[in-house]
Amino acid sequence: MTAARDAALARLGWSGFFADQLTTDDEALAPARIDAVHRGRLSALTPKGQIRLEPPVNTSTAEFAVGDWVLIDPATGLCDRLLERKTLLQRPSEGRRPLQLVAANVDTLFIAASCNADFNPARLERYLSFANDAGTDPVIVLTKADTADDPERFAREAAALQRDLAVVTVNARAADAAEALAPWCGPGATVALVGSSGVGKSTLVNTLIGEDWQATGAIRASDARGRHTTTARSLHPMAGGGWVIDTPGIRSLHIKDMAEGIDLLFAEITELAPLCKFRDCSHTHEPGCAVLKAVANGTLDPERLKRWQKLQSESRGGR
Repeated sequence: MTAARDAALARLGWSGFFADQLTTDDEALAPARIDAVHRGRLSALTPKGQIRLEPPVNTSTAEFAVGDWVLIDPATGLCDRLLERKTLLQRPSEGRRPLQLVAANVDTLFIAASCNADFNPARLERYLSFANDAGTDPVIVLTKADTADDPERFAREAAALQRDLAVVTVNARAADAAEALAPWCGPGATVALVGSSGVGKSTLVNTLIGEDWQATGAIRASDARGRHTTTARSLHPMAGGGWVIDTPGIRSLHIKDMAEGIDLLFAEITELAPLCKFRDCSHTHEPGCAVLKAVANGTLDPERLKRWQKLQSESRGGR
């Protein structure tokens, strides 16, 4: 690759992680980054602009995620192969339906929540497990700070959910919102946004991009929720030089096979578990349980333990 082409790919998020996957057999192929996935086709970004792609034979577009890097044949425009992902956000489905790919190669996941009656620590813990399991760095973005009497109270509650968790409080409509999130949005960086419907994700995306690329919904006064306005996943350039993947509002996020993500989220419980008398301690009733001892002496919030138990059961296939 030429220096100019390398620089152009780097602006799209290309890095050594992907370059190291190339072999001599790939010399005739060109990298492209998926920016939209439709039912029967793909579109991708290259240093020369956006192109339409056909998925490889015997593959479905459902096997690709926004943010994926692929190698294409420049002569035919056909997708040759999918490169290994650095990170992958995938949403478990109910029943036997396959996992739903949400976004790939995301550096930071912005988890949006409102500074109002819709603020829900248990829901945020689900999103944090989701981010941890994918390998992305989570950042809690508390929106609608301008409508709250004490936005710092929400920030303190959010920060307590996971060690070293970054929490940013913003008014998504204000110009300084993009400045507050700038550390994660520099050239070549990729961020994604998740959060329940109506928390201001679309407004925040507009602010990061620097234009009103999509409509935003009004707040329902009855329950502090908004009308969901995003209906598809897509990759967009941010004013700061990075890329943002917006996602439809997720009203319910099922936790399945996310043990590692849960362990990181509840590190205080994970670290106590080896001190229990029994190796298979469930931390519910067993004698010599270090976790229950921590609850009894006030160093572990009993509500935190209940939420850990619920997520663990769900991750293992229970409800």
